[in-house]
Amino acid sequence: MSNFDYDLFVIGAGSGGVRAARMAAGFGARVAIAEDRYMGGTCVNVGCVPKKLYVYAAQFGKGFEDARGFGWDSNSPRFDWATLRDNKKTEIARLNGIYRKLLDGAGAQLLNGRARIIDAHTVAVGEQRYCAEKILIATGGWPYIPDFPGSEHAVTSNEIFDLEEFPKRLVIVGGGYIAVEFAGIFNGLGAHTTQLYRGSLFLRGFDEEIRAHAAREIANSGVDLRFDVNVVSISRDAAGLTVLLTDGSELQADAVLYATGRKPHLAGLGLENVRVDLNENGTIKVDTQYRSTEPSIFALGDVTGGVELTPVALAEGMSFARRNFGGLEQSVDYDFIPTAVFCQPTIGTVGFTEAEARARFGQIRLFKSSFRPMKHTLSGNNEKSFMKLIVDVATDRVVGVHMIGPDAGEIIQGIAIALRAGATKAIFDTTLGIHPTTAEEFVTMREPSTED
Repeated sequence: MSNFDYDLFVIGAGSGGVRAARMAAGFGARVAIAEDRYMGGTCVNVGCVPKKLYVYAAQFGKGFEDARGFGWDSNSPRFDWATLRDNKKTEIARLNGIYRKLLDGAGAQLLNGRARIIDAHTVAVGEQRYCAEKILIATGGWPYIPDFPGSEHAVTSNEIFDLEEFPKRLVIVGGGYIAVEFAGIFNGLGAHTTQLYRGSLFLRGFDEEIRAHAAREIANSGVDLRFDVNVVSISRDAAGLTVLLTDGSELQADAVLYATGRKPHLAGLGLENVRVDLNENGTIKVDTQYRSTEPSIFALGDVTGGVELTPVALAEGMSFARRNFGGLEQSVDYDFIPTAVFCQPTIGTVGFTEAEARARFGQIRLFKSSFRPMKHTLSGNNEKSFMKLIVDVATDRVVGVHMIGPDAGEIIQGIAIALRAGATKAIFDTTLGIHPTTAEEFVTMREPSTED
């Protein structure tokens, strides 16, 4: 009989932690999982799920306007922030309960409280100590606000969902997907929305043409985009917040959302008690099996600084459990991971950007299409979609697909299967399209825009 209380002790009940705990318990391991905040982690509580619900809410605003061209009288809709906010809370509470039931059903013990590592095999939750053969850290990331005059007046993506009053004037600081998505949400809900980014163009890391097209469409939708500018200070008076910018201008706001990055959520975890090395950016250093420099301690998900997507954390949790408790060797393939940015219009992407493909494959061929979606021929909306295929000339394999437009996330999910299967441009060309749809454009683009 083992001298340990548990075979596995998981710290953090987010997507990766819960998946690892459930699967390990399913293999017969004795598992405990500790969580001090909420079940389901960032995604369920202050990330993907509530954000997508708010995106739906924002799209109704534009939908009411679009409907007029189709004969609908939609001149008097009214948005109520409290209804959206409180209905969201009810849905999240339901999901929290589902996560608890999943753990109970698998036989994993849930401990409520912040876990603290005492040594390589010991974890404390409150005053109680537990011994485990393996410890898994899956505490995810946490948004942060840099220190500057008046920074205490800003909020993060954690708080923005639950503001007591709807901010009629919102300033968003940041150029990543979180900032871009919230700009679309609050603009769509009727707030005067300004997005600030210190660089020349937001969404760094995405395909350059997608970034440029997104900037044009988001600006056309009504968001006040300001690049190459940053915040100097924020002050509050009876009229609200005054935001002073580096270009000398000022903005008046009811709320300022900082979406400038996330840091690993390691505060108070007790890493100083063990030999767990960190990377330069403060994330936990792990090998390909998610083992840290302390042999009994593992880490996965956002806390390791890898690809920060919920499905990636889930896959890593599954891989970890199968290898360590199921006797199965399964590693996560990080190539051709699809992703979406739920801005308005939506971005969907999988594979290499044009710049990455040129560096990786050398000679590539590009296929592009930009058009006004059929829906907008009657709606009067001038929004345009943009689609791009990147082909490796040597093999004819499609190595990158990028899209911005309605349903981009839904469309790219299916495209990702084709890319992982190694589909060539010839296969795309011989695939019949569904007409009339936006997605059919991916199998009807025949003429390359450039060839290197």
